[in-house]
Amino acid sequence: MAELKPGIKRTDEVTVTEEMSPAHLAPKVVLSTPKMIELMEWAATLSVQPLLGEEKTTVGIHVNVSHEAAALGGETVVVSSELVDVDRRRLTFAVSVRVGDRVVGRGTHERFVIDRD
Repeated sequence: MAELKPGIKRTDEVTVTEEMSPAHLAPKVVLSTPKMIELMEWAATLSVQPLLGEEKTTVGIHVNVSHEAAALGGETVVVSSELVDVDRRRLTFAVSVRVGDRVVGRGTHERFVIDRD
């Protein structure tokens, strides 16, 4: 396992689709809060996984985010994750989702390094 240090970043672009929208809002298509959180968690996971090797991975243990604005169907969201703290096996990430300059959501996410076994 390589050394995990603050500063590891990942950014992805994702287009909001109907599958990401809450059914009760149909026919309107917007990014749901659970899907936004999933994108944040995925960015954090993928940012450190290459450094962990095949024998280790991470699991989510805490999410503290706000959903501040809508991301509409067809819009491209930018999902960002930055490792900001390492406390033994606990990793803390600053996460955000934006459309251009508009903050859709932001907060922190914690993951714990585990052995796959």
